Amino acid sequence: MTEQTIIAGCLHNDAAAQRELYNRYSPKMLSVCYRFAHNREDAEDMLQEGFIKVFTQIHTFQNKGAFEGWIRRIIVHTCINFLKKYKKFTDNVDLAYATTVYVKEETMPSIMQAKQVVECIRLLPIGYRTVLNLYAIEGFSHREIGNMLDIEESTSRSQYTRAKSMLETILVKKKIIDNPKENIGWLAAFNK
Repeated sequence: MTEQTIIAGCLHNDAAAQRELYNRYSPKMLSVCYRFAHNREDAEDMLQEGFIKVFTQIHTFQNKGAFEGWIRRIIVHTCINFLKKYKKFTDNVDLAYATTVYVKEETMPSIMQAKQVVECIRLLPIGYRTVLNLYAIEGFSHREIGNMLDIEESTSRSQYTRAKSMLETILVKKKIIDNPKENIGWLAAFNK
């Protein structure tokens, strides 16, 4: 099925088209959920809630931009709402410390190292991890993050700075990198 056929089928609540859409996009979207979630069960719950929204809101897709990007945006917002709903994200994100990240091939030595970096990101406190994911990986501005998380834009900026610093420390401790200054090439992806 083509993407347009899938969309048309989903608009008519065709079960085969919905199944195809889910099968095609759920693995990537589960990776997105996993970066925000505390555990696999939460990630799967986020994914389920996200796809329910995709199916109920598919009529709002206007063929402006990539369909996958539209789905991803819904999934990210679902993850944030899930964290808020189940109190997995505190209002004061500064309390703790007052499967895939898209990184260009030439900036990351190996796929294995990319997986290790994702696991290290998951070790960050939830507030830091959320801001880092939203800013460095999903591409939201600090203003947008502030609005999503009900925090000040300056809080988002400081959380991001602290998250990068803590991530570098974790990467060094786990011997994924020797020295952040020597590995600045791929860490530059987080230096927006």
